[in-house]
Amino acid sequence: MARRENPEINAGSMADIAFLLLIFFLVTTTMNVDSGVSKKLSEKPPADYVPPVIKEKNIFEVNINRNNELLVEGERMDVKDIKEAAIKFIDNGGGLGKPGEDGSPGEPCDYCEGDRSDSSSDHPNKAIISVQSDRGTEYGTYIKVQNELLRAYTVLRNRLCTKRYKMSFDELEETYKDNKSNEDLKKKVEDIKKSYPQIISDAEPTS
Repeated sequence: MARRENPEINAGSMADIAFLLLIFFLVTTTMNVDSGVSKKLSEKPPADYVPPVIKEKNIFEVNINRNNELLVEGERMDVKDIKEAAIKFIDNGGGLGKPGEDGSPGEPCDYCEGDRSDSSSDHPNKAIISVQSDRGTEYGTYIKVQNELLRAYTVLRNRLCTKRYKMSFDELEETYKDNKSNEDLKKKVEDIKKSYPQIISDAEPTS
């Protein structure tokens, strides 16, 4: 009786099929991506640090309660409206800025386009946005508020950069990323950031 030979399995074809299946699952699988806010944390102050006295008018208070309701300067506000309110506060220019590092007196904001009200911020480098949430506040609501506040700074920086350097600040930063050794671009980026510094303080959440 003739001996029956076992058929050989084409391992090459199976490898090709496995590879195609792997590609299929990589393309069709939805990956969960954490959302957040790109924000540089402030450095821890030294033990002997004495905080400066801050005028109440230079603080823009934003509170988010446990029901995810927004209170800005004690009044209810929709998240979509906070960007314009923040711009008005930051860009008010109602007084003098911080003294210079060399001890020179502070100067008025000659590039601000706000109302220059005596009851609002003196200068962008003195304008502090204080955000306080509740421990029951949803993370998504907190992120939306932070994003709107960052957008306020983006609007102001883009406006000033366009006036001074004929391009938006977003474009300037992208150009600088491709030319890190360019000192002129570096000075321009620092100039705009110094003119409208992002000063957002996260207060301890309420219980």
